[in-house]
Order: sequence, then structure tokens, then C-alpha cells
Amino acid sequence: MRIDEISTQELGHKLHHDSQPKPQSQSQHHYHHLLSQIESSISQAENLSPEKPLPTTISDDLRRSLTQLAQSQPFPNSIKLLVWKLSFRLWNACVDLSNAASIRSRSSPSPSILAEEHAKLRHLAADLLSVAGGVVGVPSPEIKSASFYHKTGVIWHELRKFELASACFERATDLVSKIDASSISSAGERKLLLDLCIARSRTAWEVSDRNVAVALLNRAKSLLFGSPEHHKALANQYSVFGKSVLSKDESGALNEALRLMNEALDLYEKGLRAARTREDMLELKGLKSKTLRFISAVHLQMGEFESVIKCVKVLREGDNEDRHPSLPVLAMKAWLGLKRYVEAEKELRGMVVNKGIPEGVWVSAVEAYFQAAGTAGAETAKEVFLGLLGRCSISAGAAVRVAHRVVGNDGSSCEGSKVRAKVVAELVSDERVIALFSGEAAAKQRMAMHAVLWNCAADHFRSKDYETSAEMFEKSMLYVPYDIENRILRGKGFRVLGLCHLGLSRLDQALEYINESEKLEPNIASAFLKFKIYLQKNDQSGAINQIQAMTTCSDFSPDFLSLSAHEAIACHVLPVAVAALSNLLNFYVTGKSMPTAEVVVLRTLVTILSQEPNNEQEVLKFVKRGFNRASELGPDCFFGKGEVGRREWNWFAVSSWNFGIKSGKEMKFQLCADFLRLASEFYGLPVDGQVDGNNVMVCKSLILSVSAILASENQRKIALTDVEVKQTVELLDRAGKLLRSISVGTRLNDDQVNSIEADLFFVYTLCAYNIQGRLNDLGSQLLLVKNFASSKACEPKYLLQIGLNALQGPPNHEVAAFALNECLTALLSSPLPEYQSVALIIRKLIAVANVRRGDADDDAVYGMYKQAYRIIVGLKDGDYPIEEGKWLATTAWNRAALPVRLGQIDVAKKWMNIGLELAMRVPGMESYRASMEDFVGGFEKELCVQNIGKNVPQLIV
Repeated sequence: MRIDEISTQELGHKLHHDSQPKPQSQSQHHYHHLLSQIESSISQAENLSPEKPLPTTISDDLRRSLTQLAQSQPFPNSIKLLVWKLSFRLWNACVDLSNAASIRSRSSPSPSILAEEHAKLRHLAADLLSVAGGVVGVPSPEIKSASFYHKTGVIWHELRKFELASACFERATDLVSKIDASSISSAGERKLLLDLCIARSRTAWEVSDRNVAVALLNRAKSLLFGSPEHHKALANQYSVFGKSVLSKDESGALNEALRLMNEALDLYEKGLRAARTREDMLELKGLKSKTLRFISAVHLQMGEFESVIKCVKVLREGDNEDRHPSLPVLAMKAWLGLKRYVEAEKELRGMVVNKGIPEGVWVSAVEAYFQAAGTAGAETAKEVFLGLLGRCSISAGAAVRVAHRVVGNDGSSCEGSKVRAKVVAELVSDERVIALFSGEAAAKQRMAMHAVLWNCAADHFRSKDYETSAEMFEKSMLYVPYDIENRILRGKGFRVLGLCHLGLSRLDQALEYINESEKLEPNIASAFLKFKIYLQKNDQSGAINQIQAMTTCSDFSPDFLSLSAHEAIACHVLPVAVAALSNLLNFYVTGKSMPTAEVVVLRTLVTILSQEPNNEQEVLKFVKRGFNRASELGPDCFFGKGEVGRREWNWFAVSSWNFGIKSGKEMKFQLCADFLRLASEFYGLPVDGQVDGNNVMVCKSLILSVSAILASENQRKIALTDVEVKQTVELLDRAGKLLRSISVGTRLNDDQVNSIEADLFFVYTLCAYNIQGRLNDLGSQLLLVKNFASSKACEPKYLLQIGLNALQGPPNHEVAAFALNECLTALLSSPLPEYQSVALIIRKLIAVANVRRGDADDDAVYGMYKQAYRIIVGLKDGDYPIEEGKWLATTAWNRAALPVRLGQIDVAKKWMNIGLELAMRVPGMESYRASMEDFVGGFEKELCVQNIGKNVPQLIV
């Protein structure tokens, strides 16, 4: 509203007097210059159109001028009058803009009139009054200035600029705090004090300063002045805060809301005592009752059921017309909470005859009663429903609404219990209810009732409550006419009834309903249900034959084969599932568009077959089919593109690999070889145009496949044919090329050692060595082993295995000597050599040297014994295997026998000395050593008399 301008004769006279030309001081000139700028900006605001947004320049110019003016305080009274005049003009200009914008917004959409610029101008108007201060002759200037700030703060609050709103309210509070409240006689000024305190409280509440907000409301109690209107305003704010607390669902919210609502109730009661007019009394009485009902509901949430009963009794003390329909609902729920079901039932029955209770409230009460009383209240519920049926004037639409409410079919899920379903079933089968839906006039309502019952039955079916579901489906058939138009609907009803009885394992009844359905509407669905019956009977041959029958139906879709497979899996009849999916695969070769990708069907088939043992051959068949189809159609077409295609390709590749590894562990080496070779083919397919990234897995698969082929040969005791050897060579050639490309020549870096395990490189070496031996390529064998020995993948245990392997089969002594010498070097260079392996290597190297150079004196063999001696020297007893040490000592000693007989004295002494030296280092050879020393002493004496023909005694360990 517009603010009246100051227009008393005295003030008008002074203003006219001050406006007459007269000499001005420099200070007065400065005042008038600033006031002229302010007036110019206000004039712009007065000339603004509400159709255009407020420019920011006006508020910015006014703020600068006002700041300069405030720095020139104090003002003479004449200047104060001018500032007041300008403030009122600016305020009224804002009011005019608001009114015009409000009128315009009713006819066409427009931005909110409470724009920030508008609020800034209001704030500036309030600041002008504040800067001017009191004016001689103007009554209650602080109240007027505070009113400006209060109204501006309300606008800022509505704009959710709570800091600015709080600043305005606090400024207004400072202004009125200088006034003695008891001296204020004007009702409007008193109301301003209360409104200001409430407004401050609301803003504090919005910034989550609840303690301050409640404290301000408590402070406002001293500003009521005995007015019922004031009591109502303050109580309403307490009530708003209480509801706000509940809406946030915080810890302790119920107690806090209850405290606030009790404050509101107390204020309404005090307002009633202060009220004098009938209108005030009726309004406050209604608010008090509403608050008391709210308090009762909070007590109900808190579980304080006795308090709820007390509140309801107080509310019922008034006249009948004042009794709210929610009272019996509150009372009934409280009695239920106290487990006093007799009183709760009385309240429920009383609601049936109370026509003032809305249907939704009544149904809510019934649901609460059902939830608490359960099956014990079923008979009561039936009587109550029939009573409601009589109360509703019994129109078909009303009966549909009641059934819909009670059964809980709100379009989502049915949460009604068996008790509610039973009650509704009895209700809808009542002859009086069925009669409501006869005739064409009720056709729409009849279909609606059918939908309610059908949906309820479907919900119980989904929850596997087939007994209740069958009953509800049967009741829904009561609302389907026996005519041609509804033939399909009746057929559908018989079909779902067959499903229900199938779920109850009543297979004969299910078949009867399905046969009835086929008479009305023969289709694939009925054939599929027969298929399900065969599954329930575990008749695998019948189910497989029914799959073929389904494909002959006129409305057959391949989707039913997928569904049949799912059903068979659920019944754990995997052969039927395999038959269904195998039939489904036949449709892909025709080129027809299929809802499911072929790769998905194959993947599912492989997964099913892998769930039972001894199905590896079948699995291999379908995995091969997947590879063949991918080769025919192209990987991107078969597997799909993008991430989905990569996942499908990876699944087949990994599955082939896993089946190969599993078969290998189970000693099924031929299957292992086939799966791993297939895995190499899958990993070698270009997916999204990329294949190099899979070289590691291709290489692994090829190597292990060849290893499985060789293992299968040994297992079957049947040598590989020339063709098989040639195929194996090709596989190894591919693996070798991949190894070279991955490992950069023959040396693996650390990362590549992690990707291609050392033992796999070793397996490749063994396999390639084996095949090259079959081709009698001894040079390639040596080169292969040397390449392996120079790689980072090489370890002593691998070299030992290669050396031992080279001594078996057709031996390659050169490879054996190289591998064993390399292994010995590696073992001796380690911090803690494994002397058991060292001893074995020395024995094998001596054997190799003997074979390569014969039994004649051989420096290489003697060097091995000397090396063994150097190794043993310095070791603790038992570090070097004792038996191996004895073997070295005795064999070295025994080698002296031939040179002695041949007269090779130096050679014989050499071997006897090394034998004796070794015997001295080996524990447990004391008796041998004494014998050896005696012979050496005697041998030396005999040499003196040239008797050298005596035989060296042979030592046996």
C-alpha cells in the first residue's frame, strides 16, 4: 500500500519556507546537491514501466548518494523533512510498480514482481528514513522507519535473501527498542511490534538457527497486549515451526514438534479467553481443535497411545457437528496400539454408519485394523464390508472403488494379505454386488472390476501365492460376459488358471483349464503351458517333442524357444534346455532377424553343458561352431561391436582356455589340446580391428596345446603320424614367431617375463626340443637350448630338466653337457646353492664325459672330480650329499685300476690321490680311507723295487 505523505500545515509551511530562495552556506549547498541527485534517481523510478525490468543504475546511484549524505550528518530539520519526503516518494513508486506488475501478471506470465532490484529500492527508502532520523512535529518517527524496514525485510525473506532480511528486521528492532511498549496505544503499532518479532523468528528458522527462532517467539509473548488476533498470529507461527520439524524427519523431531504444538495450543486457549466476538471465538476454537488433532497424531507416531485417547476424548466433548472425521480413526489406531481390539472394532463399526467420514479415511482405518488384527478380524471385516456396501447407495462405480481401495491395487504392486483378498473375493461374489454390474450401462464398471480382481490375482501369482491367485482369477471370471466379443478374454482367464494350478502341482486340473483355453483361443501360449506340464512331470522326451510341436503353431515366435530353455533350466532338466537352444540355433542360418544374438544363444548352450560332467565333447562342438560362425560372418558381426562385442569374444576365448586347462588337469590331453588350439584361434581373431594385443594369449595357447598333444601321445602309447607331426611343427613355428616378437629376440624384459611366465617359455623349449629330435635336427636342439639359457626366463631348475631330458630317448649329449654345465654354474653362483642338485649334475656330467670320450684317461672327467673336490672343501658335514660324496671318492679311486695294470704310474697316482682326497672330506669313509692309505703306502714301496703289477683294490659303496 502507498504511504501518505507528510502534509500537516505546519510541515507544509516549513517546507515551503525552506524552499524559498535565500543565501545558502557551503554545507547547505552540499545537502541540496546530494538531495537533487537523490530526487533525480527517484524521478526515474517513478517513470519506470512495469513491463521492463528495473535497471540497476537507479539503486546504485541512490546508494552512492545516500552514503555521501549519511557522512554529512547531523542535518537541520529542513533537510530531514526533504529526506522524509523523498523516502516516501521512493516507497510509493515501488508500490505503484508492484501493483501494476501484479495486475499484469494475472493476464500473462511475467517474472516475479519481488525482483532483487525492487527490494533494493524498498531498502533504500527505509535507509533514507533511518538516515534522516526524527523530524520535529512527526509523531512516532521510529515506528514509521521500523515499518519500512519490516516490510522490506519481508520482501527479502520471500526472495530467500535471509541475511538481508535479518539485517532489516534487526534494524527495525533497534528502532522500536527505544520505545516503551506500554506507552503504545495504536493497534497497528502494537501489531508491528509482534509482526517484527515473528518475522525475525521466521528468518532465524530459515537459516537453521532454531534456538534463536524459538527464543524470539517466546519473547513475542510479551507483545500480545491481550489481543486474540495477536494470540492467533503467534500460535500459528508455533504451529508452522512444529510442522516444519516433522517434515525434516530428524532425530528427536517428534518431541520438538510436540513441544511447539503445545505452545500453539496454549496460545489458542489464551486467545479464546481474550476473544469477545463470536467470529474470533469460532476461528480460535477451530484452530485449537486442529492443533489438538495434530498433537494427537504426533502422540500416535510416538507410540503414546494413552495420550491419543485423552486427546480424542477432549475433542469429542464438543457438539456433534464439531467432531472431525479423523477422530474415530485416531481412536481406533490408538486402541490397536494398546492391543485392545474390542474397542478398536467398536470404533471401526461406528465409522461404517458415520457418513461424514470420507471413503479414503475409512479404508485407511480398515487397512490399519487388518494389519493389527490379522486373520482374527476376517469375519469382522466381512461384516464391515457388507455394511459399507449398504452405505454406498450401491452403484457399480462405488463398488469398484471400494474393492480397489481394500485390495490395494493402486497400479503398482498388491500389498494386500490373504485376509484382504479373501474378504474381497467374498464381497465381489455376493449376488447383490454382481447384480450391480448387469446390463450394457455398467459395461465400463464391469471391466474395471475385472481389472481390479485380475491385477490382485496377478500380484499374488508373482508372490507365488497360487492358491489365492487362482481364487481371485476365478472371481474375475464372474465379470466376463459369455459372448463372442469376450471369447479371447475368457480364453486368457482359463489359461492363467491353468498356470495357477500348474504352480500348485495340480497337473490334471491345469491340463483341463488349458484344454478349455485352446477351445476358445488356440495359440502358442497354450502349447507352451503343455510344455511346462511335461517339465513338471520330468518327462524329458515329451517336453522335447512339445518343443517341436510349438514350432508348428501359427503364432510361433523363436522367443518361445528361449523361454522354453529358461523353464527347463529352472526345472533342472538341462537336456531339454539344450534341445530348445539347439532348435533356436537353426533359425540363425536362415538369415531371419532374431531378437537374441546368436552369440548369446551359443554362450548359454556352453554354460548349460558345462554344468554337468562329461559334456566336454558337446561343449567343444558348440565352441567350434561359435568360431566357425565368427569366421563366416566376421568377428564384429558375430560378437557385436564396441565393448559388448569385446566381452562376448573374451568370454569364448577365456572359456576355451579354461576348458583346456581343466581337461589337462583331468588328464584328458586330447581334449586339452583341442580346446587350447581353439583358444589360440579365438585370441587371434581381429576384434574392433585389433589383434596384436592378444599375442601373449595366442602364444600361451599354442605352446600348451602342443604340450597336450605330446602328453596325449604318451598317454595313448601311439606315436604321432607324420601329418600330426607336421601340424605340431606349424603350431610351434607360430608360437616361436610370437615369442620372438614379444620378447625382442630371445631376451625378455621384466614386464614381458610377467606376461609370459618363465615356465611357459620352458615348456615351449621342451616341446620344440622334442619335435626337433623327431626330425633328427640335433643342431637346432642345441641352438634352442642356448637361446633359452641366454634368456631371463631361464632358471637352474629348467636347465637341469633340459639336461636330464637330453639324456633320455634319443640322447643328445652335447645338449646335455651344455645344459648341465650352465645349470651348475648358475647353482654355484647363488648365495645358498642346492647341493643335492649340484651333486646330481656332477654325476651326470661325469657320465656324459664318459660317453663322449670313452673310459680312457680324460682330463675333462678328472676336471669334474677336481671341481667336485673344490666344492666339497670348506662345506660342513652333511651339506654335500654324503652318498654322492662316497660315490665320487670310490669311482675316482676305482679309475686308478686300469692305469696301474697298464703301468701308467702318473695317471694311477693322480686318480688314487683325488679319490683319497675326496674320501678324507666325506663323513663315514674312515674305513675306506684307511684301506686306501695302506694301499698307497704299499704302492709307493713297491714302486721302489719296480713291482708295479699289483692290482688296485676295488671299492664298493
